[in-house]
Amino acid sequence: MTNHLVIFAKAPMLGYVKRRLARDIGQLPAWQFYKRTLRALVLRLALDRRWQTHLAITGGRARWPCRMSLIDQGRGDMGKRMARIIRIMPKGPVVIVGSDIPDIQRSHVACAFKTLGRHDAVFGPAVDGGFWLVGQARRRSIPHLFSHVRWSTEYALVDTLSNLDPRHRHAILEELIDVDDGQSYDSWRQR
Repeated sequence: MTNHLVIFAKAPMLGYVKRRLARDIGQLPAWQFYKRTLRALVLRLALDRRWQTHLAITGGRARWPCRMSLIDQGRGDMGKRMARIIRIMPKGPVVIVGSDIPDIQRSHVACAFKTLGRHDAVFGPAVDGGFWLVGQARRRSIPHLFSHVRWSTEYALVDTLSNLDPRHRHAILEELIDVDDGQSYDSWRQR
């Protein structure tokens, strides 16, 4: 079965992306950060033959990498959009990553897929309490995984984990910085 990596991305348009970050560092630097991070992430991950890479997009048709499978994220909150993408992907494990985590490496994605060989779900926790990666083996259904999650808060990962049934085995990967605001941006730059 094919492993499917899905990069969640917004159209890289000035004023549309990284609004919380823009409040702290300005619109232009926030946009430049997002464009650089998205481009580097796609270049780093898309050509790996261990998985098929898809770009789940929202916000219109910007200039996207041409060799990638483009999928519309659909409507709803983050949980509804991720659940939709997991549901519509072809057979095989699915790993979703965000496009604003500059430190994601191929080794992280490979570890997630390897982990899904033994677990039903895998999570990459973010320093801010959210998560930068979520994956499902899809051998058995995990209904309502993203229900009642307080998105964009320090409770996002805890809320998601509380939706797992005890029979669902899950694993936690390395913690990374999700750059959403000026504080996380400064932390990332100073490491």
